[in-house]
Amino acid sequence: MNIGGVLIFSRAFTNAAINRADPVVMSNFGLLMITVWGLAYLGAANIDSGIKWLAGAFAIEKLVYGVVWINWLSNHSLAQLYSEDVFAGVFYSIYGANDLAFMLFFAYVFFREPSRSSVARKEA
Repeated sequence: MNIGGVLIFSRAFTNAAINRADPVVMSNFGLLMITVWGLAYLGAANIDSGIKWLAGAFAIEKLVYGVVWINWLSNHSLAQLYSEDVFAGVFYSIYGANDLAFMLFFAYVFFREPSRSSVARKEA
């Protein structure tokens, strides 16, 4: 989602409607950083253990984007954005819900994964 979704809906960073709708968070730099987060998620997928705090950081990052999305929705019109650009409208319709869903997943991993200190105590 962070890589493919951003590249598709932003039309490889050329969809100015996404930038105009939220020029701070969804500038081309912001969209690029979202794809970098996607690379971090791909890298973390190969880690077998000790991911607790990384998952916690990912959960917080997703929570921030979810809260920003809810705030954006409460102050902007999706219908107006759809009339300007359908891809931008779809992007703003789903990105925060996606982030909140993944926030729940990462929070689950964080709370389920044992801490290193508890693993060390069990091994002793």
